[in-house]
Amino acid sequence: MGLATLAMGLVPGYAQIGILAPIIIVALRFVQGVAVGGEWGGAVLMAVEHAPPGKRGFYGSWPQIGSPLGLVLSTAAFSAVGVLPDDAFMSWGWRVPFLLSSILIIVGLVVRLRIMESPVFAQLEASGSTARMPVTEAITRHGGSVLGAAGAFIIINTVFYLVTVLGLSWATTHLGIPRGEFLGAVLVAAVIMCFTVPLFGALSDKVGRRPVFAAGAILVAAFAFPLFALIETMSTPLLFLGVIVIMGLGHPLMYGPQAALYSEMFPPQVRYSGASLGYQIGGMLGGLVPLVASALLLRYDNASWPMAALLAVIAVISLLSLLTIRARYADAPAKETTA
Repeated sequence: MGLATLAMGLVPGYAQIGILAPIIIVALRFVQGVAVGGEWGGAVLMAVEHAPPGKRGFYGSWPQIGSPLGLVLSTAAFSAVGVLPDDAFMSWGWRVPFLLSSILIIVGLVVRLRIMESPVFAQLEASGSTARMPVTEAITRHGGSVLGAAGAFIIINTVFYLVTVLGLSWATTHLGIPRGEFLGAVLVAAVIMCFTVPLFGALSDKVGRRPVFAAGAILVAAFAFPLFALIETMSTPLLFLGVIVIMGLGHPLMYGPQAALYSEMFPPQVRYSGASLGYQIGGMLGGLVPLVASALLLRYDNASWPMAALLAVIAVISLLSLLTIRARYADAPAKETTA
């Protein structure tokens, strides 16, 4: 993950290598996605399987804070280089945040190498109950759960990329909203997410994972059209309001309980593989949404309603996928080792 991100800042420009430049960037983005998808499963399960009874949602939400914290750092970095003249930003300024990310490679390695296996996995290993081919077993015996997890995750990825990537590009190029202003709204929303993600993770311990997740999907579906209407007013307070509601509330309602929800869908023997597969497949499908939305913008002359409609439809699809999910392995860690 770290090396792929660093490499993005070193890719020669179009003037030097032509069409290979964007091809390499896309390839590196795929490497990023595969890397984060695999590591995500280990990170959240490590937290969930260390949690005391009744605290899985809260404990599992803490690795999820890595996403808004990363968004805070990246947005702050790009806000800093965003003040550069356009020529400087396009020639070298955009590379700086990617190169600075090399610091996080060291931090990540130190944390990863020092962490111990969870008690649940340690007991499975000691008893010889681990699966020989967990990926195959997750697909063949728990394929429905994998697909349900993937379908539910699509809206999480869609919200993130449709607002922070495509929404930023559309608002700045089509509406003329200053880049720094939109990034400021994203930055404020990301800071709020650092608090709302664990808040909604803890709430899922009280009322259940699915109700909290469903509330987020419903909010996103209902707010899809108002979001773009608020952005199109070109009013700074209304822009901030729209981004904060969708990113600071709608997204965390789903992202907060996701780790605990996915861990409870699979038995310990295939939990890592099952959760990671659902995350990866949903991430790949959600990653295609900006491409579809970009095509819709070209087709409908930069009108916002196709993007809003796409966001609402995907929210409904994820909500329907959520209805298929069952937390069959929601017992306490000490008991589930015998599952």
